[in-house]
Amino acid sequence: MPRAPRVLFAFASVACLTTSLLAAQSAEQAVLDARLGPCSADFVVSDGDGAPVYAALVHVRVRYGAFGVKRMDLEVGTDSAGKARIQGLPDRARPLMYDIRKDGKMATAQQDVVTTCEARFALTLK
Repeated sequence: MPRAPRVLFAFASVACLTTSLLAAQSAEQAVLDARLGPCSADFVVSDGDGAPVYAALVHVRVRYGAFGVKRMDLEVGTDSAGKARIQGLPDRARPLMYDIRKDGKMATAQQDVVTTCEARFALTLK
């Protein structure tokens, strides 16, 4: 193979590899699996200007089981796009109250898993 086609082939291979790596990095979302059931909650967190908030902490205390005796505290941080997901939530539990915090600003959201198993929240930190 002459030198010019080999260089072109090497350049095209590196370009494809770089593109696929960048796509894989941007597609990663912060996900926490509680492994308690089929329900989930998706979050998109932004600041007052509408920009995504990186590393905002999403916290929830899950009370499940007979009389809500069992408890689990869950926390996940948002990615660079301001997104986070908590999956594996129980479908029979007390209503879940999410607290989202970053740098003294906060937002809250509530999910009743009995009526809304797959919740989506778009929140602004204030």
